[in-house]
Amino acid sequence: MIAGSIYPNALAWDRWKKDDPITDQWNTIDLMVARPLGVVAAIAGLGIFSVSLPFTITVDIFSRIEDKPSNAVKDSAKMFMLNPLKFSFTREFPDENM
Repeated sequence: MIAGSIYPNALAWDRWKKDDPITDQWNTIDLMVARPLGVVAAIAGLGIFSVSLPFTITVDIFSRIEDKPSNAVKDSAKMFMLNPLKFSFTREFPDENM
């Protein structure tokens, strides 16, 4: 618990002033709310992707028949699963938009 409370503050010093009283609250919201919600969104996206898979495969098949290749399956997987996981695990901590 001690390392978990010191590490986010050390990373936040590059972005926010040390005397800013809201820095700890932003770190807590980012770590305890936003990141887990990204993982939940990826799990929900897996369900949506699974349901939409027959449709996206059909779009890919018909687009190849018409010689206009489409990456519908790849694009939907990226949108529903990969982007939320990138949001949760590869962003800088804390987020620069906060």
